[in-house]
Amino acid sequence: MKKITSIQSFGSIDADNDDILLSVFEEHEAFLDAIDFEKFLIIGKKGSGKTAIFKKILTQKTSQIFTYGHTFSDYPWHYHEKQKVIGVPEQDRYLHSWKYLILLTLSKIILNYDNSIPFNEECLESAEKIEKFIIDTYGSRDIDVTQIFTPSKVLKLNPSFGINWGLFKGDIKPGLLPIECLPTVIQDVNKTLSAIVMKTLNPKNKYYLAFDELDLGFDPKSKDYKERLTGLILAARNINLMAKKNNLSLNIIIFLRNDIYNLLHFEDKNKITRNHVSYIEWDTERTSHTLKKIMENRFTALLKENDSEIIKWEDVFDETKKMTGRQEKYQHIIDRTFLRPRDIIQFCNEILDTYKEKIPPTDKIENEDINKSKNLYSRYFIDELDDEIHKHIPDYEKYFDVIRDIGFLQFGKQDFIEAFKKRESQFTLDNPNELLKLLFEYSIIGFYRVGGGGYGGSEYLHKYRDEKTTFDIQAEKLRVHPALMEYLQLKKYSKSTNS
Repeated sequence: MKKITSIQSFGSIDADNDDILLSVFEEHEAFLDAIDFEKFLIIGKKGSGKTAIFKKILTQKTSQIFTYGHTFSDYPWHYHEKQKVIGVPEQDRYLHSWKYLILLTLSKIILNYDNSIPFNEECLESAEKIEKFIIDTYGSRDIDVTQIFTPSKVLKLNPSFGINWGLFKGDIKPGLLPIECLPTVIQDVNKTLSAIVMKTLNPKNKYYLAFDELDLGFDPKSKDYKERLTGLILAARNINLMAKKNNLSLNIIIFLRNDIYNLLHFEDKNKITRNHVSYIEWDTERTSHTLKKIMENRFTALLKENDSEIIKWEDVFDETKKMTGRQEKYQHIIDRTFLRPRDIIQFCNEILDTYKEKIPPTDKIENEDINKSKNLYSRYFIDELDDEIHKHIPDYEKYFDVIRDIGFLQFGKQDFIEAFKKRESQFTLDNPNELLKLLFEYSIIGFYRVGGGGYGGSEYLHKYRDEKTTFDIQAEKLRVHPALMEYLQLKKYSKSTNS
């Protein structure tokens, strides 16, 4: 094993800039669910590994596996929004425009990448229809799928698309449809196009079409934003079910943040959640995958001296000396995360920087290295929290002042109510219980649940550990997330006991 001081970091928290991401990839259940066509909706916290799985799926390409990834940093949303269908249920307003985009992306794969097509006469006939439609409308077999809704386009539809041209008046000629008129006939276009695409895809091949970065431009108050995401989810389910009926190995995969998915409300959401959602979790009872294994993969990649060497957590962190309360270093560290790869990578990078300043360096990372790095990590943690909650709770910093006034990591509910009332005039919320619910929802605080009655042992419950946990308004003991202790300048012990 190389010296720990020989490396610059344990990797980047940004999947786009992490050079070792794919080489140390941990095959989480969510990844396997997606590539095995078991689930199509991959849900996880910000920084939980969604983009890592997205990138790994895109690397699966072979002569019989085809992948395509959509990221929407450059997608012309303003044109997409013009395809909104009015006069239908809210959840269906973007359904058909998403289906159209998916079908055209599959057409792009068929015409440009899948050399097994045509594999029979029926497939040849269908492929020719797709080619004629794509070239007539977009001028090229290899279409730019980010520009399919631009106003300059005119759809050249032949009679086989089943369009009722009597619906249109004026300058619109049969077969020539301006793109702004697409919402009027898009259901018929999709019905015909989907049937053709299903006949053309090769049953012997595998196809993955993935959507990431859907949180860009996220606005929790935007009805259109929620309708767009709902339409995409329903379009993906619809096409996946159609593929299954046609014995095709096709998965339209969507990666979405859990807080955004929780905001969506539509018919059949519960059914989709139960049957089609795979959650990205680490160090919970519902998964065998741990953040320790993620870091061990990184330690091995960066510190090994030969290909057969495997570097374990205990080779890097000295676990013979416990942290305060006889806690192992690994547990001490993950207690200060949201159980996300991003958090433990960042914390370990801060620890590494502190460790490298030590003269002379020790063989392994020790308690003091962890403790000295907490201030910088706490600053990182609040910045990450800000990215997630500032749109939900714009005044969250004002509410943090209530916790600062209390001054302790653990406190009683009455302590919170009294501190809240002293600052009540500054807040838009006028109910301390509502604020506690909000703080719990974003895992800023947890509440103490007494064991017994089938619950097991007494413990502090936090939302980040289990999305299904709801706040107990009757709870008397509360605890701030430990990663915020330094930022909020809290004392470690309880206000009630101060011990």
